[in-house]
Amino acid sequence: MYIKIRKLGDKHTEDLPVNVSKKAKIQELREIIYKELGVSTEQQRLLYKGKQLVDDHCLMEYNVQLNDVIQLMVKTESDTISLKLNEFTSSSEVNDEEDAESIYFRVGDNVDMRDIHGAWFEGKIVKITKRLNINDMDLTYHVIRLSELQRAPWDVGLNDIRPRSHCVLGIEDICVSDTVLVNYNIDNPKTRGYWYDLKITKISGEKIMGTILFGIDKAPIDDCEILYLNEIYKIEPTCLLDETAKVDYSNVPLRKIPFNCLRCKDHPTRKCKECGCKVCFGKNNWEEILLCDECDDGYHIGCLTPPLTEIPKEDEWYCPQCKTDENEIVKAGDKLKFSKKRAKMPSAKEETNARDWGRGMACVGRTKECTIVSKDHIGPIPGIEVGTCWKFRFQVSEVGIHRPLVAGIHGRESSYAYSIVLSGGYEDDIDNGDEFYYTGSGGRDLSGNKRVNEQSCDQVLTRMNKALAMNCNAKFNPKEGAEAENWKGGKPVRVVRNFKLAKHSKYAPKDGNRYDGIYKVVKYYPEKGKSGFTVWRYLLRRDDPAPAPWQKDHEESEIIYPPGYLEAQKTKEKAKESEKAKKSPSKTKRGAKRAHSEQPSNQILGMFKKMKTDSYKLENELAEKIDIDAVNQHLWRECKEFLKLGKSKFVSKVEETFNCICCQELVYMPITTICKHNICKSCLGRSFSAEIYTCPYCRFELGKDCKIIVNENLAAILQKLFPGYEASR
Repeated sequence: MYIKIRKLGDKHTEDLPVNVSKKAKIQELREIIYKELGVSTEQQRLLYKGKQLVDDHCLMEYNVQLNDVIQLMVKTESDTISLKLNEFTSSSEVNDEEDAESIYFRVGDNVDMRDIHGAWFEGKIVKITKRLNINDMDLTYHVIRLSELQRAPWDVGLNDIRPRSHCVLGIEDICVSDTVLVNYNIDNPKTRGYWYDLKITKISGEKIMGTILFGIDKAPIDDCEILYLNEIYKIEPTCLLDETAKVDYSNVPLRKIPFNCLRCKDHPTRKCKECGCKVCFGKNNWEEILLCDECDDGYHIGCLTPPLTEIPKEDEWYCPQCKTDENEIVKAGDKLKFSKKRAKMPSAKEETNARDWGRGMACVGRTKECTIVSKDHIGPIPGIEVGTCWKFRFQVSEVGIHRPLVAGIHGRESSYAYSIVLSGGYEDDIDNGDEFYYTGSGGRDLSGNKRVNEQSCDQVLTRMNKALAMNCNAKFNPKEGAEAENWKGGKPVRVVRNFKLAKHSKYAPKDGNRYDGIYKVVKYYPEKGKSGFTVWRYLLRRDDPAPAPWQKDHEESEIIYPPGYLEAQKTKEKAKESEKAKKSPSKTKRGAKRAHSEQPSNQILGMFKKMKTDSYKLENELAEKIDIDAVNQHLWRECKEFLKLGKSKFVSKVEETFNCICCQELVYMPITTICKHNICKSCLGRSFSAEIYTCPYCRFELGKDCKIIVNENLAAILQKLFPGYEASR
C-alpha cells in the first residue's frame, strides 16, 4: 500500500508518497524518509492521529490505512525536548510531594496551560505542590480544563502555564512581529482547530499570515493563514502576584474548540459509549476511570469484574479485552506478545513463507463507508451512474455498490441479495451482456486461506445462494428451483463486472471494476456442473433504464483511482528505473535489448497521462433551485467548481459539503441555521430536547425560541441529486 509523509513547518514541499508494507516497522519507515528527504532518523518525530510512532512497532499496529498522512516533525534540540517532556509528565511518586505556594499563581486562578503539542487550553489551578527537598521554584501546578471539569487535573510546570488570555484584539491593534493567540487546525487549516501561539509575518487588508509555534519545542510552521480574525487574543505575561491585575472571568466566555466527541458533543452529564465508561457509559467520577493503554477505552474501577477499590500504581494498565496472560513472559529475543484481540488476527500468526502480503492493495481495507443508504439497501445507489469504473474492489465497497471486499454475493439469507460481482471465478458462468448465467457460491475447499480452488462438493441453496434466489419473483423452492412468470417484478440486484472476467466474456471492462446497472433474477435451478458436482445456476436479465456500458452510444468511463494512487505509482516507477540504472549491464547489443525490454509498459505509463473528462451541466430546474438557495450560495460556489470534473466529482463534493456534523450523513430535512450551517431536523431536535441551544458546528447561541424550519428548497435539490436516499433515514 502507499501512505504520505507530511513535513510540518514546510508549506512549499508537497506530501511525500511512500510505497510501504503494512507490516513495515517504524524504523524501516524512518530509513525511507532519510533516503527521500535527508532528515536523519534521530531528528525524526513521527506523529499519527495524536500518537508518536515507536520504532519497535509496525504500521499495522497503529492501524495506518491507505493514503493516510503521517506527520514528520524535525527535532532541533533533542535534549531540550526530552527535558520538557519530563517536566510535562505528571509525577508518579505523589507521596514525595507536599503542598506549596507560588509567587506567580494562587489556587483558583484562571490560567492557560499548554499540552505536549503546543496547544493552549483554558483551565483553573486546583492545587500547587512541590517535591520534597526541591527548590521552591520547581513547582507542579495541578490544573483542570474548564471545558471538561469532570476530568482529572493535568500536572504542568511553570513553563507550560500562564494567565488566561481574555483580551480580544482587532486588526488595528496588532502589527507584524507580534505574537498572539489564535485558533488554527494543523491537519485541516480550513476548519476550526485548537489555540496556538502565532508570530505574525504579514498583514494585508483582511488577511493575516504568520508562523505557528507547534509543540513544546516551538517548531515553526510557516505561512499559516488565520481564518477567525475576530478571535485573536492578547497573550498575558506571567507576573508576580503583587503586580498582577485582577480580572473578573465570570463574564469572559470560553474560547471555541472542536468537539472531542461528536456523538455527545462533550455534554458533561449525557451518557456516551464513545467517551464515557465502556460499561455504564457514564462520565462521572473521572478520577476513578482507568484508560486502557491498548485501545484507549475508559472503565470505572467499580464497573470492572471484579471491581477495584483504588487506581493501580502500575504505569501501564490494560482492559479485560486487551490484557494478555500474566503468566506469559517475553524472553530475550522472543516475539512481542499481542493483545487478545490482536492475537486472534491472522496477521499475528507466524508465517510459513517470506511473502510480504502487506504491500498489496487487496488487504488495505476500506478507508470510508457509504452512509447515504443503509447496508441492506435494494436498488441503485443515489449518485452512482451506470458505467462508473473503479480500479480496486475496496473502492466499490466504499461507495456502497458491493460492500463485501472478497465475496461475490452480498445479501442476507432471511432477506434478499443486494449485489453481485462477475469475475470469472466459476467455469459454469455464461455472459451474454444483457443477460447472463451466474453460478452460486460454495462447494469449494478454501481452507488454508485459499482465495480460489476447484469444486470439491455439491452446492446447497442456503446462505447467499438462498438470498439470491429470494430475488426471483416466484415461490421459493429449495429442491427444484423456480422461474418467474413476470421476471420484472423481482427484486433488483446491482451487478459489477471485474476485468478478470475478460477471459470468458467480451463484456468485461478493460481494467478495474465497472457498475453495469440493475438486473433481475429470471430463474434459478440446480444442475451438474463441468466439475461433476451439483451447482446452483441463476439466469439474470438487465432491467435498467440507463444504456449498457458496451453499447455503441456509451463512451468508456474514466477509471476512478484511490486518492494518491497515481502519485504513488509514479514514485514507484521512478524507484524501479533508478534501481535498473544502477544494475544496468555494459552497452552491448544484448544489454541494450534487455534494457529496452525492461522499460515500463505503455499500460502503466498511460495511467499518468491526463485523461479527458466531460464536464457536467446542471439541468435547468436544478440550476434554478440552487440559485434560489441564497443562504447557501457560498457552499454552492465551492461545489460548482467541480462541475468541470464531471458529475461524479460534483455529486461527491455536494455530499461532503452538506454532511450533517451530528449523524455524519447527508442532511435529511435540512435546517439552515442563522450562522449558515446545515443540520438534520431530527439531529437539531435532539440537541434542543437536551437543552443545548447552540449550533453543533460553531457553538453559536441559537436560543430557546429558535424556530426549526426545514429548508425545503435545499431538501428538493438533494432529493434530485440523491434520489431515494431518504429511504434509509
